[in-house]
Amino acid sequence: MTFVASFKTNPKMFNSFKSLFGMGPSADFKALAAQGATIIDVRSKAEYASGHIKGSINIPLDTLPNNLNKINKNKPVITCCASGMRSASAKGILQNNGFDVHNGGGWSSLKNQI
Repeated sequence: MTFVASFKTNPKMFNSFKSLFGMGPSADFKALAAQGATIIDVRSKAEYASGHIKGSINIPLDTLPNNLNKINKNKPVITCCASGMRSASAKGILQNNGFDVHNGGGWSSLKNQI
């Protein structure tokens, strides 16, 4: 049996593979926002100034490790950026520091989901 064929016959293996690479089931961002999740936008100050989600907090990715104290650890966190790449990096930083965090991807797409 080939590697690809094993995915077709073993959905559990496929789902494990997706989760390993961050492609698992997406979070219900609307529900998280309704529960008071903190939205962290990790774009630059200039990018944030050009448009952002109302109520989000701008902490550029390169300053995130030094600003963890600005984020409430008792609330879920949703990260966002322009496309999802920086927010994925931010998710990793926050997870490694004990936060319950979800990658919201691009801010404009996330805005439409909450």
